[in-house]
Amino acid sequence: MINIIIATHGPLAEALLTSGEMVYGALPHVSTVTLGEQAGIEGFKQAFSRALAHARQGADGVLVLCDMQSGTPWNVACLHAFSPQTTPAVAVMAGVNLPMLLQSEEIRHFTDVQLAAAQLLEITLPTLITAAPVLTTQPDDF
Repeated sequence: MINIIIATHGPLAEALLTSGEMVYGALPHVSTVTLGEQAGIEGFKQAFSRALAHARQGADGVLVLCDMQSGTPWNVACLHAFSPQTTPAVAVMAGVNLPMLLQSEEIRHFTDVQLAAAQLLEITLPTLITAAPVLTTQPDDF
């Protein structure tokens, strides 16, 4: 089983979780960590370590969904992901969005967090689209 941490700048992580629960229902396998101005980077590092310790409990792996690559949440998550002492394994992804969070339910049963991350990326990519006008008329009797 894979547990998930959403790690972002500002309140984005909590907002995504709140929105995800509004659409999907309870997501008890998901926790959040935010980088705020008051706690700063050191506070974030401590909060992330606590969230990771909690997410590890009973999990085969922890998937960290960050807002962007190379920001503090990403960097801190990668320090844990690439440490040989980190168990269970941690995988880190950037570009978290609501479809990605909702589709994380599809990969929870995985036991390999790297495979789970790859699958989540594969099933999320088709949700990234640009709207285009429909050129045909839809009949009323469908």
